[in-house]
Amino acid sequence: MSGHRPSVDSMFLSARHMAHKVVAGILTGMGRDGAEGMRALREAGAKTIGQSKETCVVFGMPRVAGELGGVEKWADLDKFGQEILQLAETPIGVRAE
Repeated sequence: MSGHRPSVDSMFLSARHMAHKVVAGILTGMGRDGAEGMRALREAGAKTIGQSKETCVVFGMPRVAGELGGVEKWADLDKFGQEILQLAETPIGVRAE
């Protein structure tokens, strides 16, 4: 998909049918792989998180995902795991601050 193999977009899109149970994260990387899938997941009800610009080596994939509306919450890399767990514990229908 989009010239990537494996493809983050393909992985994210495969989880749309269960988005209400998904917490998806996107980390540093070049290009836009994962951006469309992240947007689709968020629109379907998933909770989403992107790595902050300040802690990315390359702010490509997270930036594009954010521009498309796919990132609900931003976090520094050293807090990423903690933020994912917090989102996972948040009741369905409650969005991140």
